[in-house]
Order: sequence, then C-alpha cells, then structure tokens
Amino acid sequence: MNDFVVVIPARYGSSRLPGKPLMDIDGLPMIQHVWMRANDSGASRVVIATDDARIEQAAQAFGAEVVMTRDDHPSGTDRLAEVAARLQLPDETIVVNVQGDEPLLPASAIDRVATRLAADDRASVSTLAEPIHDVDTLFNPNVVKVVTDLTGRALYFSRAPIPWDRNAWKTQPPTLLETDAWLRHIGLYAYRAGFLAEYVNWQPAPLEQLEQLEQLRALQHGHLIQVATVTSSLPGGVDTQEDLERVRQYFAQRSDEKRSEA
Repeated sequence: MNDFVVVIPARYGSSRLPGKPLMDIDGLPMIQHVWMRANDSGASRVVIATDDARIEQAAQAFGAEVVMTRDDHPSGTDRLAEVAARLQLPDETIVVNVQGDEPLLPASAIDRVATRLAADDRASVSTLAEPIHDVDTLFNPNVVKVVTDLTGRALYFSRAPIPWDRNAWKTQPPTLLETDAWLRHIGLYAYRAGFLAEYVNWQPAPLEQLEQLEQLRALQHGHLIQVATVTSSLPGGVDTQEDLERVRQYFAQRSDEKRSEA
C-alpha cells in the first residue's frame, strides 16, 4: 500500500530534552533517522511539520519536504490537521502521524497502521496494540489499555485494568495473567484527513478529560477506531537523556557489527 502520507511533527522545545529533533545519533540528526524510517515504509509522501526554523533548515538540508506550522497547537493532532489542510489533502487520504523522537520505529509498523485503516471504510482512525503479559503493566495507570470488538474496532481506552476479570479477581488482584485478553495501546495513529478537519473543531470530551486520553474524543463523537494487534513490542521513543544514550548505543553497536562483517 503506497497511497498514504506520513507526517512527522517535530518541536524544538521539550521540557526534558530541549532540541532533541536535532540531536546527533550516529552522525545524523534524530529527525533524519525518523524521516528515513518513514521513507522505508509504503508512504507516497513524507512531510516534516515544525514551527522552528532550525528544524526546517536541517530537514531541508537532507532533502525532506517541510511544512511550517503555527506554534500554538494544543496537541500534535491539531498540528497534523493544519498540515492536512495546507497540503489540501482529500478527505479520504490516510495520514500517519509518526513522532519526531522515534528513530527506531520500524517501517513495518507504519505500514501496518495505514493498512488497517484502509481496510475499514467506516473507520476514521487506526492505531496499534500489543498483548499484556504481566500484572504490573496491567495495573499501571501510565499504561493505556484498550478493549476491542470482534472486528478490531475499539470499544474503550482506559488507564484502568480493563477488562476486569470479575470471577478470578473477586477477592484479590491477580498475581499472574493466564490469557492474552488484555491489550496495551501503542500510540501510533493513522487518520483520514476529513476526520482531522472535524476533530479540531471539537471541544475536549468528558471521558477524555477524565482519563486524559485524546482518542476518547473521537469515540465520544461516534467515530470508529480500528486497532491492529502486534506481537512484538515496538522500541520506545526518546524522551530523556538516558533514552538518547540508549539509542546512540544501539546505532554504535550496529555500526560495529557492520564493520566486523565487512
């Protein structure tokens, strides 16, 4: 599938790691690694969206298409909607949001989320999830859980441990999960451009405000979200200096392996 667009939002400001899109990883800025990963996918177009001239200059230097956006967007989805409008994308165009701090994101994950949305004409959004195998993850409120129907459409997202096993957990919480009935949401999204144009005009929904989960706004407005399950965990993004060093170490090790094979 190659009829979808990847948009990579990239902000220079970060409370924990300022300037991270331009930080060096194996001789290249982080944003270039993300852009290269996106270009390895089936996308017909890859666009970097930023409000910072430094990122614009760096991205243009390695040949990326750049769209300058406003600097007052309350969320990445709002920035995505501005890009879709500026590019005048038709309503049915599938737009995949790839964060600018995920230099290890597999191109296959991008293809998976786009393909899942394309397969369901009634869905406006698609995302990913993986099975939860341990109790600590299930009961961690920082881990978002999702429940789907039999067609893979999301019924609800929550920070709570859903679904609740009423019989097994009647007297006490579990110490072991015996099935793969629980899913951890992975925050990679694909949207239809027409949905993005609607979304930016909605006020935050009550459930969204309670759970602090933006995707609940779509569900409360009656839009369908498809969820594709992946069996292997995706590598995490870069939020801290420790994350950055982990990614740098990965690339350094990979370079060493290539040299030893030569």
